[in-house]
Amino acid sequence: MDLCNTLVSANVLSVPDLLEVAAEPNRRTLLRLLAEGERTVTELSAHFPVSRSAISQHLLLLCDVGLVSARKDGRNRYYRLDTAGMVRLREQFDSFWTNELDLLVSDAGRLRPPTSQGTI
Repeated sequence: MDLCNTLVSANVLSVPDLLEVAAEPNRRTLLRLLAEGERTVTELSAHFPVSRSAISQHLLLLCDVGLVSARKDGRNRYYRLDTAGMVRLREQFDSFWTNELDLLVSDAGRLRPPTSQGTI
């Protein structure tokens, strides 16, 4: 049984925004570390000045939104990036910037002064 899926099903009514979750600095660092390969919370927490419990909470939130998955092996829980979740994050990131740039172009078009044709 997948630990993250169990946690997600318990929190169906309050799934946070994917970009917002990934934007938090500690979680961005966790994602970078997990890009290097699967790690335990103990291994991950060695890179932070906060408690192992705080890192576990960040990891659970990353699991909730589907960016990270976990497997249990004995007493250890191993975390890794979820490929499908990272694809979704990239799609949302690309969509965000496409929408923002479209709005910028639209705003710039409205601010542009009318050109006078035929006047020298």
